[in-house]
Amino acid sequence: MKIVIIGGVAGGASAAARARRLGESAEIVVLEKGDYPSFANCGLPYYVGGEIEKREKLLVAPIDMLRQRHRLDVRVRSEAIKIDRTVKKVTVRDLNAGTEYDESYDKLVIATGASPFRPPIPGIQSDKVVALRDLNDADRMRELATSGAKRAVIVGAGFIGIEVAENLARRGLQVTLVELADQILPPWDREMVLPLEKHLKQEGVELKLGSSAKEFDSTGKSLLVTLNDGSKVEADFGVVCIGVRPDSKLAADAGIECGPRGGILVSSNMQTNDPDIYAVGDVVQTICSTTGDPTQIPLAGPANRQGRIASDHIFGRESTYRGTQGTAVVGVFGKTAAMTGLSEKVLRSKNITYEKIYLHPTDHAGYFPGAQGMFFKLLFAPDSGKILGAQAVGTSGVDKRIDVIAMAMQAHLSVFDLEEAELCYAPQYGHAKDPVNMAGFIASGVVRGDQPIIHADQLAGRSDLMLIDVRTTGEFSQGAIPGAKNIPVELLREHLAEIPDGQKVAAYCAVGQRGYLATRILLQNGIDAVNVSGGYRRWAIEFT
Repeated sequence: MKIVIIGGVAGGASAAARARRLGESAEIVVLEKGDYPSFANCGLPYYVGGEIEKREKLLVAPIDMLRQRHRLDVRVRSEAIKIDRTVKKVTVRDLNAGTEYDESYDKLVIATGASPFRPPIPGIQSDKVVALRDLNDADRMRELATSGAKRAVIVGAGFIGIEVAENLARRGLQVTLVELADQILPPWDREMVLPLEKHLKQEGVELKLGSSAKEFDSTGKSLLVTLNDGSKVEADFGVVCIGVRPDSKLAADAGIECGPRGGILVSSNMQTNDPDIYAVGDVVQTICSTTGDPTQIPLAGPANRQGRIASDHIFGRESTYRGTQGTAVVGVFGKTAAMTGLSEKVLRSKNITYEKIYLHPTDHAGYFPGAQGMFFKLLFAPDSGKILGAQAVGTSGVDKRIDVIAMAMQAHLSVFDLEEAELCYAPQYGHAKDPVNMAGFIASGVVRGDQPIIHADQLAGRSDLMLIDVRTTGEFSQGAIPGAKNIPVELLREHLAEIPDGQKVAAYCAVGQRGYLATRILLQNGIDAVNVSGGYRRWAIEFT
C-alpha cells in the first residue's frame, strides 16, 4: 500500500507515524510545503519571547528521525498543487528546483492545516506587519523584536494574540493589543476574563477593546495603525492574529466536499466523500461533542488524534473521532485561563436551556502556604445536571480542574457525579473537598432545589428583592452591593422578623458559602430566598 500525506506538523506527522507502526511494509510519502515536517507551532510565541532559547527545541520530530526511525519518505519544500482523483495522483511542485512531478497514491491524507486570516486592510502586506504560523514567521518576529524595536501593536486578542503580547512585553516592548470584541479571549465568557484584562494592564499592556485596524501605514520610519474610531497607534511593527482559515483550496479544487467556512467535510473515521482520501487537523470541519453541531476549532490535541484515527481506518481498524470539545488553556503573565465545552454565550446563541454557578476556591488547602485563588464557572442542564461546559481563571491548579471536568463530559457524567469524584488530596496539592467536588455540590444543590440561586447580573433594578449581605460588619464596610442590608449569618435567625411577610430575599456573602447557609435558614423559615451565586466577589469582578 502506498500512502501519501500532504502536510506535516501535528495531524500529518501523527498520521504518518501511526501508519508506519501499523504497516511496516507500506510506502509512506510525506509532502511538506515548508522547511520542517514537524515542529511545535504552539511554542512559537515563546521562542519569539526568548523563554524557549534554542530554535531546534521546536523541532518535535526532526526530518532525519522521521526518515531513519520510521523510514518515511519525507519531502520538504514540496507543495502539492493538484489532486487528480480519477487516476489517484498528486501533482507536486519542488520549490527548490522549480520543477513539477506526479506522485501516485493508494490512500491520501490531507493535512494542510489553516493559515492566518489576513483581511484586505490597506497596508497589511507591509514587511512591518507579520503573522505567526511557522518557524520562518517566528524568526522574522524575533528579529524584529530584538533589533531595536520599542513598540508593537497586535491585532487580535485570541490565544495567539495574548501569547505574543506576553512574549513581546517580556522582551521589553511596549505592547498595544487591539481586539474587535469587547473582551480579550472571545471564546470565554466576558466576566471570566475581566481579571485577566486587569492583569494585562498591570503588566503594561495597553488594551484597545471594541476596536479594529482600518489601515497600516508604513511609509515613515514607524508603523502607524489607524483604528476604526479614527485614532492612531504608532509602533515599530505589527502582528495580525485575527484567526485562521482552513487551507482547503487544494481539496475543494479536486471535488472534495467542504463546509460553509471552508473546512473539509469528513466522517467519524476522518474519511472525505472520496473513500480513498482522508483529511485531518485544522483543515477539517468536525462536530461539537456536546451538541453534535458542525464546528471548526483549531487545536493541536484533536489534530493529533485525528491523524491516528485516519491511519487506523486506512489499515482496517474501526477507530472513530467522537467530536471536538474545545478544551483549551492559555497563560497570561503567570495567570492561567482554561475552558472546556460550551460557553454561556454559545449556549444562548443555540437556545439551549442552561444554568450556571460560580465559586472561588483556592488551588490547595488554605492553611498550607502558597494557596492561590481561582474563579470557576460551571454550566449545566438545570433539569438533568448534564455538564455543558466549564471555565476557570487563576494561577495554579486551573488546568487540572478543567481537565477533570473535560474528562467527566467525555464520559457523559453529570454534576451529581462530580460530587462523588475521588481525586488526589494532600494539603499542598488540593482539598479534601476539591474545587471539582465543590462545583458538583453547588450545582447539584441547584438541580435538587436545595439552594435556589440568582446571578449578579440579574440584581440591577430588582425592586421586588430584599438584598441581605450576610458577611460580617467589617466585611460589609469594605464594600457591598448597593441597596443591601447587612445581617451577619450568625445573627440572621434573630432578625427574621425584620423581613416583611411575602418578601423575596436574595442573600449573599463573599463567595457563596455563607449565602447558601443563609438561604437554607430562610427557606426553612418559610421565606422565599435565593443565593447570589459567587457572592460579592463575583459581583465585584464585573461591576466595580
